[in-house]
Amino acid sequence: MTIEQRIEVALSEAVARTSCPGAPPTLSRAISYAVFPGGARIRPRLCLAVAEACGGTSRKVSVGAGAAIELMHCASLVHDDLPCFDDAAMRRGKPSVHRAFGEPIAVLAGDAMIVLAFETLCEAVADTPRVAPALMRILSDSVSAARGIIGGQAWESEPVVDVAAYQRAKTGSLFVAAVRAGAVAADNDPTAWRALGEKLGEAYQVADDLHDAFSKPEDVGKPVGQDGLHGRPNVIAEHGVTGGVGYLKQLIRAAVDSVPHCAGQADLRTMIEAETRRFIPRQLAARAA
Repeated sequence: MTIEQRIEVALSEAVARTSCPGAPPTLSRAISYAVFPGGARIRPRLCLAVAEACGGTSRKVSVGAGAAIELMHCASLVHDDLPCFDDAAMRRGKPSVHRAFGEPIAVLAGDAMIVLAFETLCEAVADTPRVAPALMRILSDSVSAARGIIGGQAWESEPVVDVAAYQRAKTGSLFVAAVRAGAVAADNDPTAWRALGEKLGEAYQVADDLHDAFSKPEDVGKPVGQDGLHGRPNVIAEHGVTGGVGYLKQLIRAAVDSVPHCAGQADLRTMIEAETRRFIPRQLAARAA
């Protein structure tokens, strides 16, 4: 199977556990709706790519870790779209979960996917307990109030926003988790991989800011113009359009250069370059040339 197929199988198996006898069926349907069909699955693909670049042989661990991180990401999207935050009508080209199932089920679906992420990781490391503590800590950090997606969401409710902390937590934390988890899954030290995750996370956030301003809803599968509508910090307000595009290019180059020495370093750098080409909106491609 390809990397993409392994990820989808792992996610399908995880979501299937929510529809066991006695479980509330509407909640299970909402979870499946939030996970499938997915987006680019960039975080789990990055996790598996790092594990393979490091020479990892336990695909069960890396696939499970990647799937757990993707479930965290899906949970964050469901919560981000809620009326108390963005009140977004669309996500991935279809009605957002709270529009399709109602707000109470959407809140519970997001919560359930966070728990399901840990269940998925526990299942993946059952035969390799030596990596379990490190992977559990990486996953918990990625969702924590201090450095994870919960803290990132909370910054939007603060009267004064620490922009760097906000972006590191809301967007960067799951990228950091993906590369560190991939290294641990391959029995490598995750410390050297943090810079790659941080640079990719920041680049992805800058790209999201640019898409929010210049892309169409049908291109990105969600509402646009949200940064201006909600008064959120963004790269255009800070650097302007041309400066924002230039900053994105710098981040991408820095991410590629930060890939640590490993057996698959060249292939991983090529993969990252290919992925990040899609970060720049088509409308701004000429400015990025």
